[in-house]
This record gives sequence, C-alpha cells and structure tokens, in this order.
Amino acid sequence: MRRRQKPPLPKRHGLDPARLRLPEEGDWATIRDHLVERLPRVSPARIDELLHEGGIVDLDGPIAPDAPYVPGGAIWFHRDLPVEKDVPFEIGIVHRDDTILVVDKPHFLSTIPRGQHILQTALVRLRRDLDLPDLVPAHRLDRVTAGLVMFIVDPARRGAYQTMFHNRLVHKEYEAIARFDPELELPRTIISRIVKERQVLRAYETDGEPNAETRIELLEHRDGLGRYRLRPRTGRTHQLRLHMNSLGIPILGDDFYPELTDKSVDDYTRPLQLLASALEFTDPLTREPRRFETTRHLQAWDDPQGWADGTSIDGRGY
Repeated sequence: MRRRQKPPLPKRHGLDPARLRLPEEGDWATIRDHLVERLPRVSPARIDELLHEGGIVDLDGPIAPDAPYVPGGAIWFHRDLPVEKDVPFEIGIVHRDDTILVVDKPHFLSTIPRGQHILQTALVRLRRDLDLPDLVPAHRLDRVTAGLVMFIVDPARRGAYQTMFHNRLVHKEYEAIARFDPELELPRTIISRIVKERQVLRAYETDGEPNAETRIELLEHRDGLGRYRLRPRTGRTHQLRLHMNSLGIPILGDDFYPELTDKSVDDYTRPLQLLASALEFTDPLTREPRRFETTRHLQAWDDPQGWADGTSIDGRGY
C-alpha cells in the first residue's frame, strides 16, 4: 500500500494542512496565478498575504510570491477557518487505552470537520484536549444525535477497527423518545430502501431493493410518551429517524421528519431525542468481547417539562 506523504506543515488546531496537486497541463506563469484561478472563494489579496507570510509551502519550504508554476508538483497550506460559535457541551470519556478511545458525544457537536463545523467538532476537540494529534474516528454519528463514538488512538491499528464497522461487525443500540401509540404492534423489524441524494438535506424511502433494516421495540411508556430501543443492522443516512417516522411516531425534536423546519444551528433547545446507547463487538486485535454503554440520558424522558420549555440543557447528563 502506498504510504501517504507527510505534510511539510505541522497540524494547526489538530488539523492537517490542505494539499493541492498542481495539474500536469496548464499555462499559468506562477503558482500564484494558478491559485487565484483554482481557489475562487479565496481573494487574490488573501493568497498574496499567505505567500508573503510563508504560509504556502512545498517540500522545499515556503513558496515565493513569484515562484514559477511547476506542473505535477504539490503545495500545502492551512485554509482559513469559518467563524464558529462554541457548542457549550462537554464530551464525556467512556473508555481510553493505547489503541481506542470511546466517548459520549453531546447533541449539536459534529463528529468530524465538515462545512461550517471545524473547530467545534468532536475530533478536533479531542485531538487538542487529550493531546492525541493522530486520533481518527472509527465511525461517525450525526451532529444532532448524542451518544457513543469510537476513535482510534494508534494510527497503525485504524484499519482493523474501521473495517469492523464497515463490515457491520459492531452491534449498535440506540434509545429514542417518541409518542406512544397503543395501537402500534412492537417489537417489529422495519426493512426498506432509503435514498440520500447529494446536496439534498433529507433522505427518503422508496421502492426497490431494501438497503436499510432496523429492529424497534418499546421499553416503557408513560404520559403519552414511549422510550424505544432501536437496533440498526445497516447504517443508512437518517435511517432511524425515517423508520420511526414511517411508523407514525417521529422522534421528538426531529427537525427533518416528518417536516423540514428552519432551525438555527446554534439553537440548542429541544435536541433530537436520539441517543447511541451501546456498542458491542469482538475486538479485532485481542479477540476479546467488548461492550460500552452511554452515561447520558434523554431529556424528554427524564425531564419532559424542561425539554418542552427548552431549558435544563447543560450537556452533561443530556
């Protein structure tokens, strides 16, 4: 396997620099000319500033503002970060050893950098706070879903654990709070075809070969609410939310299903009442059984009035 080239710039905020390979064909006189054309969202003035600061480099060091274009070469630089508001909730540590790290992610925190969420992500926070610059996720959890996420501490072991998730060898359990329907027969298994198109926020169920399967059971109910255990056998985008919605009991706090609602990304009231509650697997290295359980609780069940009012969200218990 070809080894990834080590960047000539150090990580910043726990993030590797961006790498751009220069095309073999092109009529740019300088690297600057190419960057101005290739990075239309970055102003020419900002590119000039980075060049003068020595912030754009190749393997030989900083690139001069008038450096000639080199077909097939590569350059590195740190992208400017978006303005982000702090996600005011803590990440809980469930387990840590020399190989893996299992955490309890709060609602509203993305697992990995994406789009407008960079510093305010679990990966970047953990790399910084735990001084683990090589930490990588074994899998992902939606920003609005709380609960267990596993990361790999030792880069040499990442393949074994990521393959385990890819091959569906990890037993996952979730909890959800939704309306209680006494007419609904549970437990049951929902099998359907889910499609998620690029640039479209919501996924949808459609006819065709099934690709999503979830076992749903009612754990208990009171005051018109049910606490449900969800056991997905597949991992399609928004699978649990769609399958609960298909039963007529959408998860409380769901801003996508059944209707898409306009909610600011920094509105931390009434989080989606979905929690990744357990991970269970046979360790691919030691062959020992492992099970991790969340320490979090769903607020709509423990404090229904606080959830309805949008209060009592401190990120520690919920």
